[in-house]
Amino acid sequence: QVQLVESGGGLVQAGGSLSLSCAVSGSTFNAMAWYRQAPGKQRERVACISSGGNTKYTDSVKGRFTVSRDNGKNEVYLQMNSLKPEDTAVYYCNVGQIRGPLYVSRDYWGQGTQVTVST
Repeated sequence: QVQLVESGGGLVQAGGSLSLSCAVSGSTFNAMAWYRQAPGKQRERVACISSGGNTKYTDSVKGRFTVSRDNGKNEVYLQMNSLKPEDTAVYYCNVGQIRGPLYVSRDYWGQGTQVTVST
């Protein structure tokens, strides 16, 4: 049984930093990702990373967020710097595959962790 357990998140002032972690058990996947969902908005992919360490980011977080992974621990991380109020959302860990240029999500999700950025 695949399980994803996130940790981290919380409340921070604009310009601050937070770090998220996600531990995956039950299987290994060649790609991992972070998504977020703000109130009233669709879930969007924030960042993804392949088993080889190749990364992709949505434009709004480029230069501020860094995704990384520890293949030995089967964990993925998201370091978030220079946070903005518009980064406020529930952040979800996800696993999937890289097919060509695309990240293909599998239907395995963590429970979500709240990130709130105040002005």
